[in-house]
Amino acid sequence: MERESMEFDVLIVGAGPSGLAAAIRLKQQANEAGQELEVCVVEKGSEVGAHILSGAVIETRALDELIPDWKDKGAPVTTQVTKDEVYLLKNETSGTKLPGFAVPKTMHNHGNYIVSLGNLVRWLGEQAEELEVNVFPGFPAASIIYGDQGEVQGVITGDMGIGADGEPKDSFEPGMELRAKYTLFTEGCRGHLGKELISQYKLDTDADPQHYGIGIKELWDIDPDKHQQGLVVHGSGWPLSGDTAGGFFLYHDENNQVEVGLIVDLSYSNPHLSPFDEFQRMKHHPVIKQYLEGGKRVSYGARAITKGGYNCLPKMTFPGGLLIGCDAGTLNFAKIKGVHTAMKSGMLGAEAVFEALAKGDEGGAELTAYNDKWESSWANQELKQSRNFGPAMHKYGTFLGGAFNFIDQNIFGGKLPITLHDTKKDHEALKPASECEKIDYPKPDGKLSFDKLSSVFLSNAVHEEDQPCHLRLKDPELPIRDNLPKYDEPAQRYCPAGVYEVVEDDAGNPKFQINFSNCVHCKTCDIKDPAQNITWVTPEGGGGPTYPNM
Repeated sequence: MERESMEFDVLIVGAGPSGLAAAIRLKQQANEAGQELEVCVVEKGSEVGAHILSGAVIETRALDELIPDWKDKGAPVTTQVTKDEVYLLKNETSGTKLPGFAVPKTMHNHGNYIVSLGNLVRWLGEQAEELEVNVFPGFPAASIIYGDQGEVQGVITGDMGIGADGEPKDSFEPGMELRAKYTLFTEGCRGHLGKELISQYKLDTDADPQHYGIGIKELWDIDPDKHQQGLVVHGSGWPLSGDTAGGFFLYHDENNQVEVGLIVDLSYSNPHLSPFDEFQRMKHHPVIKQYLEGGKRVSYGARAITKGGYNCLPKMTFPGGLLIGCDAGTLNFAKIKGVHTAMKSGMLGAEAVFEALAKGDEGGAELTAYNDKWESSWANQELKQSRNFGPAMHKYGTFLGGAFNFIDQNIFGGKLPITLHDTKKDHEALKPASECEKIDYPKPDGKLSFDKLSSVFLSNAVHEEDQPCHLRLKDPELPIRDNLPKYDEPAQRYCPAGVYEVVEDDAGNPKFQINFSNCVHCKTCDIKDPAQNITWVTPEGGGGPTYPNM
């Protein structure tokens, strides 16, 4: 197929915190050196920030380094944390507030800010464009261009105007070849091209298997009398039980809004579990209900989280590019934060790339200098000190794992002379449905708890219906043949958007139905399917959610 082609010095895939930080740092260096540098950022969302979803409480350390005068430039970072509360919920009605000394230091938030990460990313996009970075939203990177020596040379954006039958429609427009000397992949958690690169170059050979969580979040307008701007509430325990780990958050942002959510580790074993429904019933607990009651839910979304940390980091360099940010897994789950580390990884990547290009590098090489920069960075040191946090919770559970982490973080500062490992992949953790207790979730009341379809409506998810399904099954028969009898087809429950259903066909037989138009691009199905039968690929450009203020 004939395709138009554009060439750049550096191409960045994904307009998230790491990608935009890299773009800004590249142009800063070029301007300081008086050099021309063509930098392009492609983003699959309809606009910069459309697909960004996070809690979020952030540390500004990387932002301080990247744009020291961010306050003067109007960054949407204004709500400083005023108070921290951490709870252990025992059951649906009771819970214990932990004293400050009992909380791991990594979860202390003094000096941090509550933000809408989507709005922060939109602002970063504006800063990049002011530096003359080419930012192209609505252009998903669909495939990688490899050179004759196996090096990455760029990407091809997705074709537009392909019908559900796979044939071009009258509106067909082929994707473009975007070529660059170096390509930085910053797609976020479980990036589909990052997944390919890890396999292609065996980047995870020396790493533990990556681990993930599913984060489900709502934005609420609440009664001004109940609002406490700057209050940060975290907790664990109920409604999660057994070997299901995770925790909740509730942040009091500005304008009488709160951000409430639940993170469920995707290492859970019970296929009857529904993270979405666990979140809905969690909101009825008095600790949460006291703030939400009488309020109005205004937005909903979900996103997988790369949470394996230091032990699970793949090699981040390969010929022609870098894998950085949450595409590599730089989030510090012990802090429940990844924006500052993702941004730092992008900034270091930009410095490694610029140093090479400034020396006349024509591209395609492996930027081994990045490894040294990362190894000596505060971001890597921070992840190293938190390396035991996740494995301890998985191995010992919420109580004993929490006790271990208290000793490790508060007493030894993350420098215990041991390293715990968690080598079981999340999708391998599911047990047969017959061995697990079925969970009967209460019906939503429409006040605090809601169903999936009304929730998806608030995510503003839109996909052109007449296009190929972007949720590909390697074996279309497997869900009914294997997953249904063994696991009661868990995709019906682990998906937080009602994408997957088991329905009856005309003959009364079970049929696996994919409602791909509901997809909020969380990637949970790509991670948790026990047979690894589902592959998420990019839909037509601009498709997916559009999150306001999330």
